[in-house]
Amino acid sequence: MPTRGALPPVSSFADYFKLNMDIDDVVAQFGYTFEAEAARLPRTTRPLPWYADLYARLEASLPYVSLTSETARREFLIAPVLLDLARYLHVKIKVEFALEVSQQLRGNLDYLVQGQHQLLVIEAKNADLQRGFTQLAVELIALAQWTGAISIPLYGAVSIGNVWQFGILHPTTSRIIQDVNIFRVPADLHELLPILVAILSEETSGAAQP
Repeated sequence: MPTRGALPPVSSFADYFKLNMDIDDVVAQFGYTFEAEAARLPRTTRPLPWYADLYARLEASLPYVSLTSETARREFLIAPVLLDLARYLHVKIKVEFALEVSQQLRGNLDYLVQGQHQLLVIEAKNADLQRGFTQLAVELIALAQWTGAISIPLYGAVSIGNVWQFGILHPTTSRIIQDVNIFRVPADLHELLPILVAILSEETSGAAQP
C-alpha cells in the first residue's frame, strides 16, 4: 500500500479519476499547489448570434435523449457546443488526443481545442465533477510540460454534459485553480459561451491572475 500522499502506479490520465487521493496531494507530486476559488475567467462582450439557435436545439433535444452514459453526454450536450464554437472561431477540435510526456503523464484528452494563442482541454465525465477535476488538473500539468508554457495560463473544463466547471493552471506560480462556479447547459449557456469564446480568442490577456 502506498503511504499517505504518495502517488500509486498509474498508466493513463483516466487512472487519476479512480484515485482515492485528495487533489492537493495529487498535484503536489508534480510541484503544483491547488486552490478552489471564484476564478477570474475571461468573458467576451461581442454578440454571439448563434447562441439562440444552439440553446433551442439543446433544449428541444433533451427530452428525447437518455443521458445516463458518458458517451451520450459527450455526443448530445458537449459536442454541439464545441462544434458551434469551432465554426464561429475557426478553431480546430482534436478528439481523443493522445498525449504522453512521461510515465505518469500520458493518455487521451477527450477534447483539445486549439485557438490562435490558447489551448483548451475539456474532460467529459459521467457523474463525478470532483474526481473529474482531479483528472483534468493532471491533464493540464501534462499540457503545460508538452507546450513548454512558462507564462500564459492554461485553461480546462470538466463537464458532465449538463454541468461545466473550469480550471486554470498558472505556470508562473505553479498553481492550479478550480473555479467554484458551475455552468448548467442549457440554462447558463449565455454565460458559458462568452467564456469559451474569450479563452480561445485574444481576449484572455490579463483575465486570469496568478
